[in-house]
Amino acid sequence: MRPTLLSLSIRTALALLFVTLPPPASAEDLAALARSSGTPDIPGLKMVWLAPWGDPANAHPWTNIIVHQTEGPAGSARSGALAQAKNPKRRGVTLWVETDGTVYWAVPESMVTLHGDGANRNDNRYIDNGPTYRKVVRNNSIGVEFAGNYPDVSTPATEAQIAAWLVLSKLLRLRYGIPRERIYAHNWIDYKDARYCEGCALAEIARAAN
Repeated sequence: MRPTLLSLSIRTALALLFVTLPPPASAEDLAALARSSGTPDIPGLKMVWLAPWGDPANAHPWTNIIVHQTEGPAGSARSGALAQAKNPKRRGVTLWVETDGTVYWAVPESMVTLHGDGANRNDNRYIDNGPTYRKVVRNNSIGVEFAGNYPDVSTPATEAQIAAWLVLSKLLRLRYGIPRERIYAHNWIDYKDARYCEGCALAEIARAAN
């Protein structure tokens, strides 16, 4: 994709954000944590474990990450995650991110949740949909949901959410061996919402981050 005003502004925001963030875990430490089990403490993340990690070898073979936004108010990530943990087969995702940056791991990583709309986008509006059309689907994609863009769907993610996402996206890539180019916004792969591009800024941030 050619650089856009959006992508340039995201890079500027990333540069400003890194100035205020505490030092993250080293690459070696984060890689080691990504292969662990249980409920590890992840530097840079406030993780609420509603479902602990098991042996990474027993996790579902995730090959993509799909970024969603709930169109719910602040506080809805917690309630959404608790409802997901209680009924894993409801429509939802594995991870929920609150406006204060708290991450809720809602269901076991071996479970496929009901999210995404079947990768039905084939217009190449945001990305080349040749590799994604009918291919980036819930069965191979772990979903992450960000709360807080209600009542205005154009409300961006908070600084706390972005800071958490920078760590979380790398953690997921390390744990499941997912390359950064396989992080997708919901609107990049589905005809989801004409009002705004759901998850697009967050997906660009994760792809651009070092």
